[in-house]
Amino acid sequence: MKIGITGYPGVGKTTLVKRVLEAVPLKGGGMITEEIRKCGYRVGFLVRDIATGQEGYLAHLHHCDGPEFGKYRLCLRDLEEVGAAAIERAVEEAELIVIDEVGPMELKSPRFISAVEKALASKKHLLITVHRASNHSLAYRVRHEVDLLIRLTKTNREEKIHEVIRLLSG
Repeated sequence: MKIGITGYPGVGKTTLVKRVLEAVPLKGGGMITEEIRKCGYRVGFLVRDIATGQEGYLAHLHHCDGPEFGKYRLCLRDLEEVGAAAIERAVEEAELIVIDEVGPMELKSPRFISAVEKALASKKHLLITVHRASNHSLAYRVRHEVDLLIRLTKTNREEKIHEVIRLLSG
C-alpha cells in the first residue's frame, strides 16, 4: 500500500511517520527530515537515514554551501549521500519505504527525484509526505498516484495515525 500524507507545516506529518515506524511490524527504511532549533529559533533542517541513523544537513543558516533557499542554504551533498541513498537502499532492502518529505528543498536534487520515482514504481509499501501546494511534477505525481492521500490536520492527527498503523499492519 502506498500512503501519502500532506498538510500545512506543523500539523504533525513527521510525528505521524515516526509513530507509524514504531508501531508497524515492517522493516522500515528511507529518510526523515526534522527541524534544527537553537535557542527557540529554527536554524535549519536535518536529514536522517532511518535504517542506519546517519545524519546530515538538508539546509542550514550557516553550515551549508549550496544554493540559497529563502534564508537557508541547501546541502545537496548531504541530501543525496544521506537522504537519497537511504531511499535507494530502502527500495532494495526495506518492507516499508519512508520518504519525509517531497518538498521544494528536496526537489532541487536530481538524485532525490530519481530515488522517489524508484520508490513510487516499487511494489513495496510506501509512506511518503508531500508538500501540500508544490507544483513540481513529482509532487503532483505523489499526490495522485498513492493509494491513499491523507490531508493531515491538528484535529484529525491522532485518528489518522491510528488509521495508517492499521492499514500497514494488516
